[in-house]
Amino acid sequence: MSLTPSNMLPLGTKAPDFKLIEPVTSEMVSLKDIRGEKGTVVMFICNHCPYVKHVNEEIVRVCNDYRVVGFGFVAINSNDVEKYPEDSPDEMIIHAEKNDYSFPYLFDESQEVAKAYDAACTPDFYLFDDELKLIYRGQLDKSRPGNGIPVNGRDLREALDNVMNNHPQRVDQKPSMGCNIKWK
Repeated sequence: MSLTPSNMLPLGTKAPDFKLIEPVTSEMVSLKDIRGEKGTVVMFICNHCPYVKHVNEEIVRVCNDYRVVGFGFVAINSNDVEKYPEDSPDEMIIHAEKNDYSFPYLFDESQEVAKAYDAACTPDFYLFDDELKLIYRGQLDKSRPGNGIPVNGRDLREALDNVMNNHPQRVDQKPSMGCNIKWK
């Protein structure tokens, strides 16, 4: 495991389009399919990363709290499954069901989507507005495995609340930190 920060894609970037397989349903899912009326959250996660495991419950809570008010959510796994078989599509199904994911968990086998988003780590979070322009990227919150700070989703929740309340986003957005994406 190599601790890696987000690359911090420039704010205002248009969400790169995608169409990927959702192993749980065996259906193709696109950005258009998951787009929310108020905004869209794209998360890069995987099954085995301890940083993702640390925040999984809060990811589910944030999604459940905000999708009912008009936000779309999707998680994408872009890891090389040849070297990391615990991130395979079959394992993704088990992981999504075990963690009660209420959002699509897509497999980016070619890793092209991760490259388009300049994703660097798991977890990595991107919030796009209703026009699919990037308005927040970075950490879920300040909690990391072993640092004693409770997981509360504060940073992402604040960004979502800012959209709902028509408030400007923070300028000082902090990168996420986690395992590096396992490139082929």
